[in-house]
Amino acid sequence: MTVRSVALALTDDVPIFEVAIPCEVFGRARLDLADPWPYDFTVCAAEPGRTTIGAGFVAGTVHGLEELATAHTVIVPACADVHDAQPPGLVAAVRAAHEAGARVVSLCSGAFVLAAAGLLNGRRATVHWLYADLLARRFPEVDVDPGVLYVDDGDVLTSAGTAAGLDLCLHLVRRDLGAGFANLLARRLVVPPHRSGGQAQYVETPLAERVDESLAPLLQWAVEHLDQPLTIADLARRQHVTPRTLIRRFHAATGTSPLRWLLAQRVRRARELLESTGEPLSRIAGLTGLGTEANLRHHFTRAVGVAPAHYRRTFSDRSPTSTRA
Repeated sequence: MTVRSVALALTDDVPIFEVAIPCEVFGRARLDLADPWPYDFTVCAAEPGRTTIGAGFVAGTVHGLEELATAHTVIVPACADVHDAQPPGLVAAVRAAHEAGARVVSLCSGAFVLAAAGLLNGRRATVHWLYADLLARRFPEVDVDPGVLYVDDGDVLTSAGTAAGLDLCLHLVRRDLGAGFANLLARRLVVPPHRSGGQAQYVETPLAERVDESLAPLLQWAVEHLDQPLTIADLARRQHVTPRTLIRRFHAATGTSPLRWLLAQRVRRARELLESTGEPLSRIAGLTGLGTEANLRHHFTRAVGVAPAHYRRTFSDRSPTSTRA
């Protein structure tokens, strides 16, 4: 199994959360999942020794930023201050790493470092929505998309704020090692196994204050019967309520309508089948209740941001043979 090198670039006063994410995903060897651990994780700093990070924590580092150029993947966490010019040594080291062939990743406002290095020119990128306008004004060559969780542009990837950095790191694991391994790791971290990069940074519909637990059996039944052409009337009959009452209770419990919820479950199931099986698209369309291959392509592409065939090529299960459940 190939061991991939991941280098985290630190400077003083970077936020601790974005530093912790790659340390937890790549730097903590979980040998019960894979032995040997598939990542060789290194922390690099402008001044090796003791680097002060957010909330007064101190990180011990032995590698300088020049080591970034030898890594397969370079991760730049959120920067200390988006309003200041980024450290020239860091900017130069990130640029040199990319020129040497590294995959360069930014978490949250780390995008300002990548932009200063010229890596985002002519590319689509994202950042925390709070800083999107500033990034676009300061670097007009960058196509800033503030409405997504992360952007994968091949050798340069950017994420939105805070928790979206975890989504992007798990996305990298999926790219490297397949959906099976990434799902096991996500389960260990107690987070959703996959949130599409095209998902909005925030949901306008507020979450319900109290979930109607009486709907739980219905939701489970619906998930088990996604291959059937379910309607609101079907769901209402099974719940022994009127369609109007079902819609009201459903929205209170899930924050959305029954049909939108069903569509999201169908797309989720399609993702699972694309990742873990070789079933043709026409068969997957039937198994998920999306009907036709054309209908599958339409709804899947709209929800996930890529066509089913592209998704399968990217996220087909390539779990290491040493992986254990």
